Amino acid sequence: MDFTFSEEQQAAAEAAKAIFADVTPDAVPSPALTSGAVADDFDRDLWQRLADADLLSLLLTGDHDGADLDAIALCLVLREAATSLARIPLLENSAAALTIQTHGSTQLKQAVLPHIADGRTVLTVASHGRTGHDSATLAVTASPDPTHHTWTLDGTQTAVPWAHNADHIVVPAHTPQNHPVLAVIPRDATGLHLADQISTTGERLAELHLDAVPVPDTHLIDAGDAWEELHELLTTGTCAQALGLGTAVLKMTSEYTSKREQFGHPVATFQAVAVQTADRYIDLRAMEATLWQAAWRISTRAEGPLPPAGDIAVAKIWAADGVRRVVQTAQHLHGGFGADTDYSLHRYHAWAKHLELSLGPAAQHEETLGELLATHTLS
Repeated sequence: MDFTFSEEQQAAAEAAKAIFADVTPDAVPSPALTSGAVADDFDRDLWQRLADADLLSLLLTGDHDGADLDAIALCLVLREAATSLARIPLLENSAAALTIQTHGSTQLKQAVLPHIADGRTVLTVASHGRTGHDSATLAVTASPDPTHHTWTLDGTQTAVPWAHNADHIVVPAHTPQNHPVLAVIPRDATGLHLADQISTTGERLAELHLDAVPVPDTHLIDAGDAWEELHELLTTGTCAQALGLGTAVLKMTSEYTSKREQFGHPVATFQAVAVQTADRYIDLRAMEATLWQAAWRISTRAEGPLPPAGDIAVAKIWAADGVRRVVQTAQHLHGGFGADTDYSLHRYHAWAKHLELSLGPAAQHEETLGELLATHTLS
């Protein structure tokens, strides 16, 4: 694996860094002080700036006004977005658009993809299933109606990000033969009901209730590997967000402990403080190495001792445990100041908990990794 980023990947990262530098986590009310959602919509102004910089269509080809880049480029941008807690559906939108481009019918591509690049069409994905533990495909049943060339969806998907504001939602489901499929349905589809849920970040989620939702044949993706590839990209992107968040938090902590003095010296010079921050630095470097390994595997589909799912599991284990340790140490070293709602650290802590559990905590991915090791012979 080569850790050197291409010129195009670096250009995307630099463009993102310039845009997100102006974003402040304090633009919405604190989730600690808000009983409901911190806002009704994502940051539309920021979304338009990303569209103007051609960062919403990184993974799409030129036919759809895209840059034709890969998961590594997307993860570089997501890492920058997380440093400022950018409130945008960039991961879900990008992953869904790539899936439709790769596996969707001509009619589906024509209906959804033309306005991804300019930000006028927004996509999200129902990726957590009914409980957050079982596969999302098990939560919804897709029944065919050959006479009318449609499918009927029934079931429930929980904790769907940005669903209230997306134009289309990609819903994993299974057929009566237990074949995984993806249905692309509009937010106002007949039989689709959205119930409010609130994330630890204070963002508005949705529980999707699908009651005989009709889906045309052309808007159903039945490629066997479509859901697996989509889930892999979503999980890897979540690791990139955790890395960006953790990097920002460690920087905040280093700056604070360098200024905070006790006994006439900055607390950063105390051995107990230095050892803890050094441990968290090691966490971030491990998160970084395992992230790029996973992103490289899904970008190149290179052969390895284990399928790409193994590298993704390792990356999510480190991301989940690592980001939790980083914010906990930051809170400890900030003392009572870390709980001050006028200071942004508590926001990062809330987002870190969300990312830790999103698409499975470390224990769930350890189980996945164990199953892969048990079924593959390592040479």
